[in-house]
Amino acid sequence: MAAAGPTVVLAYLIRRLTAVVVMLLVVTLVTFGIFYVIPKLTGSDPAAMFIGKQADPGAVEGVREKLGLGDPILVQFWNFISGIFVGRDYTGGGSSFHCDAPCFGYSFRTEQEIWPVLTERLPVTLSLAAGACVLWVIVGVTTGIISALKRGTAVDRAAMTIALAGVSLPIYFTALLSLAVFRTQLGWFDAEYVDIAQDPLGWFSGLVLPWVTLAFLYAAMYARLTRATMLEVLGEDYIRTARAKGLSEPVVVGKHALRSTMTPILTILGMDLGALVGGAILTETAFSLPGLGQAAVKAIGDFDLPLILGVTLIAAAAVVLANLVVDILYSVIDPRVRLS
Repeated sequence: MAAAGPTVVLAYLIRRLTAVVVMLLVVTLVTFGIFYVIPKLTGSDPAAMFIGKQADPGAVEGVREKLGLGDPILVQFWNFISGIFVGRDYTGGGSSFHCDAPCFGYSFRTEQEIWPVLTERLPVTLSLAAGACVLWVIVGVTTGIISALKRGTAVDRAAMTIALAGVSLPIYFTALLSLAVFRTQLGWFDAEYVDIAQDPLGWFSGLVLPWVTLAFLYAAMYARLTRATMLEVLGEDYIRTARAKGLSEPVVVGKHALRSTMTPILTILGMDLGALVGGAILTETAFSLPGLGQAAVKAIGDFDLPLILGVTLIAAAAVVLANLVVDILYSVIDPRVRLS
C-alpha cells in the first residue's frame, strides 16, 4: 500500500488538532464547573479560603470582588479561558494586580500564581514519566516477546510469574521496600531530587529507584499484554505464509509479527504516559518527589481549588496529546492503518 501523502497527513493533523482543542475546552468547562460547584455543595467560601480563617467580612468581600468569585459561572469561565491566552487583571477590594499569560489563577493557600507552580514541578514529573516509560517498554515488550516465543517453557513460566507479582504488588509497597533496602540500608542512591542542570549525576541517582519501582508495575502489565498479543499474531495466516516463503525467524518476528503486536501496546502507552505526565501520585508521594502528583495531593488536602484545577487540566492535556501522537504513529508501525 502506498504511504499517505503530505496533503492527507496535513488534513489529518488539522482534524485531530481541532478535535484536541474542542476536547480540552470541554474538559476545562466541566472541570471549572466542578470547581465552581464544590464550594456551593460543601458550604465553603473560596474568598475566605484565599484570605484566611481570621479574615473579617469586609476583607472577604474585597477578595471575592477582586477574584471575580461573585460573577456568574459563564463570566468566570470566560475570564479563566481568556486569562490563559492573554493574561488577566484582578481589580477590586482597594487593590489590583496582573497575572501574566498563561494565567491559571492564584493559589488559595500560598497566593502564588498557579502557572509558575505547575512549570516548576512539571520537569520532575516529566523526568519520572519518561525514564520509567523507557524502562517498562524495553523490559516489558522484550520479556513478552521472549515469553511468547518460548511458550510453555521454564522461561515463559518464570517471566509470567514475575509479571504476575509485578501487577499484584501495590506500588506503595514496592516503593517502601526499595527505599528500605537500597536507600536506607545500602545507601546506594540519593535521597532527594536534584535538578538535572545543577547535577546530572545526582538527578540520575535520585530517580533510579522511582524509575525502577514505577517501571516494575508497568513492565509486568506490558509483558503480559505483549505475550498474549504476540501469541495471537503468530497464529495469523500471513505469519505462516512468511515462514513458508523461507524467511528467517528473526525477520518473521521482528518485521512482521512485532508491527502488529505494537498496535495495542501503543494504545495503552498513550494512556499510561499521558496519565503519568498528569502526576504519578503514589510514586511521587512515596519518594518525596516535588512533582505534579505531590502538588495534587497537597492541594486536595488544603482544598486549594485553583491548583487542583491547574493539575487536572495539565493531566487532561497530556492524555489528549499523547493519544494524538499514538494515532499518528499507528500509520508508521502498521501499514494497514490509514490516516483518515
